[in-house]
Amino acid sequence: MIDYQGFLDGIDRKAYHEGEFQWEEDGYTVTRTYQYSPPGCHNSCGVLFYTKDGKLEKVEGDPLSPWANGKLCVRCLALDEAVNNETRLKYPMRRVGERGENKWERISWEEALDEIEQKVRTIWEESGSEYIICVHGTGRNINWQMPYFGAAALKTPNIGTMFFAGFACYIPRVVGLAATMGDYMLVDASMNSEKRYSDPNWRPPEVVMIWGNEPLKSNADGYMGHWLVPCVQMGTKIISVDPRLTWWGARAEYWLPLRPGTDGELALAFLNVIISEDLIDHEFVDLWCAGYEELSARVLQEQYTPEAAAEICGVPAEDIRGAARLYANAKPGAIQWGLALDQQLGAMSACLAIADLMAICGNIDVPGGEIIVRNAFDMDMGPASGEEHIPPEAMARKLVYSTLGGNERDFVAHAASSAVLNAIETGEPYLPRMMWIQSSNALSCAGMAAPRVIEALKKIEYIVYADPFITPTAVAAADLMLPVAMSPERNSARVWWTPLRTMSKVCDFYEAKSDEEIIIAVGKRLNPEAFPFETDVDFINWFI
Repeated sequence: MIDYQGFLDGIDRKAYHEGEFQWEEDGYTVTRTYQYSPPGCHNSCGVLFYTKDGKLEKVEGDPLSPWANGKLCVRCLALDEAVNNETRLKYPMRRVGERGENKWERISWEEALDEIEQKVRTIWEESGSEYIICVHGTGRNINWQMPYFGAAALKTPNIGTMFFAGFACYIPRVVGLAATMGDYMLVDASMNSEKRYSDPNWRPPEVVMIWGNEPLKSNADGYMGHWLVPCVQMGTKIISVDPRLTWWGARAEYWLPLRPGTDGELALAFLNVIISEDLIDHEFVDLWCAGYEELSARVLQEQYTPEAAAEICGVPAEDIRGAARLYANAKPGAIQWGLALDQQLGAMSACLAIADLMAICGNIDVPGGEIIVRNAFDMDMGPASGEEHIPPEAMARKLVYSTLGGNERDFVAHAASSAVLNAIETGEPYLPRMMWIQSSNALSCAGMAAPRVIEALKKIEYIVYADPFITPTAVAAADLMLPVAMSPERNSARVWWTPLRTMSKVCDFYEAKSDEEIIIAVGKRLNPEAFPFETDVDFINWFI
């Protein structure tokens, strides 16, 4: 049984210099800050950076940070090895051989900026700003900076995390909740309270259904998996929906090893049991739910019974019934879901059905259930930021799903990956001429069909690639490489849910510049009115 208050009371706060941001200790300068990418994950853990003579020597977790309470994974514990790795990109480099030969010459930042400015202005004048594609990686501390850069500096509407079709990561779950509930929710593991598990207004979930997710390994979507471990120690029961036997499945009341891709059928069977046995939260449904009668009529059909689902999912009908009853009777219950739901043909249907499960059991916006989460201080500088700087004629030619000839509607401000790739391959409605890729290694990560992506990149006239390392994408496609600073080498701010966290620069690496510094340098060349910032700190303070 966890004693969280005992843990807090046991911290030697004097030894950890409570209230101080920086101090000297045993010949080191110690800086209390937060780690965020690069490299990293969707989270941002409290760290203590130990530096000596301007070099990062050691990283420890900060037990005074309520986000992770001093816990760190190998990304942070081995950060000094990554930061000081001599194979990193050290200087701006121009390609001198053919693409793919990995032959480069060192140039100065001024030369690089001159070349970039000349290329961009030429494309603006000859074709239009929509002929530039701005690519950034997933939300690892460039998700507020890069959309603004693409729109305000490059003046292009074609900005996004490219080369995975249909946003098959996270977005189906976000939209599944937004479409049905108008907001987004997470399992309440006390993370919104500074007092965490000792907050008297919080209670652990009675049941957590962990569905298509291994939170301890992935720590995905701004959610730390180990937050749920104290809940289990406090009595939370687990239902594991996963073809694999995970840490959670080994401790579960029910492990449901369903056939991959049949999640929607299982969710409908859960709804069938809960509605047919009248296990719904009547007060919540009456006050807050629309369309319940239609949902009930649909899921009570014979094709959605546990017996029917068992044939499709490969899970015994009695286990489906037992798990549904356990979840429905929990006050509160919660569902922790993951990427497996996004990357299947029935993604949206499954996500919508699971959202219905959360609602009819009354687990919305209650302590220990599914709590509504928003960014700290309602800070939200999202994919549409800076659009006022895009010429109207360029915005009208944005590559979106309707560009492909269908009637699909876009649900985020990004350009559509499928439409961009199609435009490059076919030249319709136009062939993009330049691509700016920052902290996105499409060939190894986001590109679902790497050979297809390589062939497409060959058709792009000019590609700028910014990253801490020389990656396969850089070797295959870049004409100009820019060295990006890693987390301890940058000042930055991060808000994804709570709290607002800032990062403090503690070291340098050759001529690497932070994402913020690169954005300002290029932005001041191309559109100085939109970039009145003299330093990265000015930019960050403007964001905050």
